[in-house]
Order: sequence, then C-alpha cells, then structure tokens
Amino acid sequence: MPQKILIALGGNALLTSKEKGTAEQQLAHVHESCRHLVEIVKAGHSIAITHGNGPQVGDILLKNEMARDKFPPMPLDICGAETQGMIGYMIQRSMDNRLKSCGMNIPVVTVFTQAMVDADDPAFKNPTKPIGPYYTAKQAQLLQKDEGWHMVEEPAKGYRRVVPSPEPQAIIEQNSIKKLFDEGAIVIACGGGGVPVIQRKDGTLQGVEAVIDKDHTAAVFAKTIGADVLLILTAVDHVAINYGRPDQKDLDKISIEQTKKYLAQGQFPKGNMGPKIESAARFVEGGGGKAIIASLAQAKDALDGRSGTTICSS
Repeated sequence: MPQKILIALGGNALLTSKEKGTAEQQLAHVHESCRHLVEIVKAGHSIAITHGNGPQVGDILLKNEMARDKFPPMPLDICGAETQGMIGYMIQRSMDNRLKSCGMNIPVVTVFTQAMVDADDPAFKNPTKPIGPYYTAKQAQLLQKDEGWHMVEEPAKGYRRVVPSPEPQAIIEQNSIKKLFDEGAIVIACGGGGVPVIQRKDGTLQGVEAVIDKDHTAAVFAKTIGADVLLILTAVDHVAINYGRPDQKDLDKISIEQTKKYLAQGQFPKGNMGPKIESAARFVEGGGGKAIIASLAQAKDALDGRSGTTICSS
C-alpha cells in the first residue's frame, strides 16, 4: 500500500569522518543515497526528505575563523542557511537526475526552512552542542572574552565552542511545504534541523545562535505533511541495547513504553542514538503510524519489515 514517508538522512549520506569533504566526495555519497531513495518512490510511496549538516556547517565555521582578518564572519544561523542551500541543491539535482533516468517525471524542490524555538527554552542557559574547530586554551580564553562564546575542553583535542540546542516548536514554512507535498512534489526541507528563529514581541522573527537537533525537527516535519512513516536512516541496520558489549541485542520492534524504559536506562547516548529514539517516540505518540530506524542500504527492506528497528505504539 502506498504510504507518505518522511526520510531523515544521517551524516553518512553525505560525508564520512575520514574524508576531506570535497564536492566530488559529497556528491558521490548523495548520488548513492538517491539511488536508494528512488527505489522507495518506484514502489509507489510519496516521500519528503530532510538531512543533517554537521560536517558542512563545521567547515563553514572553520573558514570563517581562517578568514576572520579579511572577511567578517557570519553568525551561526546564516551559516546554517548556507548549508541548506548547498546540501539541498546536491540532493535535489541528484534526485531529479535519478528519477528521470527511471522515466519518472516527479518535481523535486528544496525549501529553505526556519524552525521556531522558544526564547525561554532552558537550553539557552545551558549550551551543550559542540560546533566548529578546536582551539588552544589561550585562543579559547580570548574567544570567551571577545565574542562571549561558551567554550568546553575535550580531553586530548582542545577547546571547542558549545551552543544551545533548543527544541523545535513549529516550522515557519509548514504551509508551503505541505502544499508542495500534497501536490506531488518531493520536498527537501528542514536541513540541519532548520534555521532556529525566535519571535519578537512585535511578531517579527530573529535568528539565534543555536543548533536544533535534526531528528527532533524531523518529527515535526513528519507531522506537518501527515506522514504515515518516519524513516530515520543512519549507519547501522538496527537499534541495539548494550551496544558494543558481548550481550549486545539488536531490536526488531519496540513499543513507546520500551523506548522510554531504555532511554531512562541510558541505553541510547544523547550524542548518537538518543535523539533518533526520542524523535521516533514523539512522532508515534503524536499520532504518526510508525517510525523506523535503519541503514541507508537497507531502507526499502526496512519499510517492507525485513530490516531495521520499528517503533510503534504498542
């Protein structure tokens, strides 16, 4: 049966940690990702796509620092917007080419997306999300003094800037996204979790120095388009408990109650599987059909129940 599916692409869909991040390398990964996504479209499903931007925004921030004496560095919200255009373009072009090669004339469109956050979100008082390059202790001290940045030390690596990671409340462009999706377009949106904005007292929007977890925004995006399935694609075939231990156990299916229990036990780290599990649970609890976490290579098999971990209401 045809389904509406929001696909959340993980970082491995664009770049691996061992690569330099050249345009050729990233495009090669995007082409491979789109090959798998088009198989889902060929099966009759309607899809929308979101993606991460961690390595790309990190590179932009590093370039900002290296050219600080020649060009004014851009704030974090604008850097995030840059990555939406860059990555959206690569996915859009690759999807369009792949679809046409299969004889499918489906419009593909990238929507620059802002995500509303609460100005009073506790995250703004407790920055935790590391971004950008590493600095020496002396550099970190100067940046704290001159820029007001929050810096934390990572053992054996150096000091790094941390920024707030507030929760997404709504997608500013949600009506346009839904209209495009309902009319048959494959919509690429909410890249990197969306550019975080707050609403001023006069109703205008203001960008903020923060990073929204892309998986948390994916749950909002999926609800916006009325998705039946939230498909989160990552580097592993299954979610596992006791990960990396002799008693590791891959999970084929878990309920909302079980996800909450495992999260409370600390089975899913915040910097890794935790946000994916949280987002899957939010989507299902909010009325979505089911969420699936799987590897990119097993995406279609996961939809057919032959791979991945399914999170459902019971």
